[in-house]
Amino acid sequence: MPVGTSVTTTSLPRDKTCQTMKQILLLLSIVWPIYMGIQSCDPNNKTLADGTEQPLAPPTDEEDNKENENNTENTDTTTMNRNMIISIGDTHYTATLEDSPTAKAFIALLPMSVTMTEMNGNEKYYNLSKNLPTETFRPGTIHSGDLLLWGTNTVVLFYKTFSSSYSYTRLGKIDDPEGLATALGKGNVKVSFSIQQSQASTDI
Repeated sequence: MPVGTSVTTTSLPRDKTCQTMKQILLLLSIVWPIYMGIQSCDPNNKTLADGTEQPLAPPTDEEDNKENENNTENTDTTTMNRNMIISIGDTHYTATLEDSPTAKAFIALLPMSVTMTEMNGNEKYYNLSKNLPTETFRPGTIHSGDLLLWGTNTVVLFYKTFSSSYSYTRLGKIDDPEGLATALGKGNVKVSFSIQQSQASTDI
């Protein structure tokens, strides 16, 4: 640059610059509260203007019912009716089955009427066409009214009490076996097994 040459710079007047800044700040002070108010009223916005989260809306009846249905589905549905009726002619006995895989498999075959074969003067037995799961044990003493499984498919109904060294899987037991020996008689006999209907079912 040649010596002695001067450069002239042009700038906005100071008063005009200050006035422009004041207008911008004034505009922001008006627009910002309006913007925040709109945000806080937006139902899709989960955050309030002060930064706190909106409380969740209470579930509707439809949502409650759906949740209850899901809970019902998740509940164990394998509960079985363990009350059984054993019919011998016109004589009927109530029996209680075990809560076991063997008893559940037996229930799946009911109702059924079969001819049970006499054996040893203390039991009647019948060979099922299907094998059942087993949990064998040695009872030591067999009691009148015991309903046991011998092997995997032989259902045995005992009508006398005696000692035994054989192994069985327990199916259930007649609640009150009084008169059972007389009802079964001395030979082969037809016996019916069925699940006792609950009171709720009989009232329908």
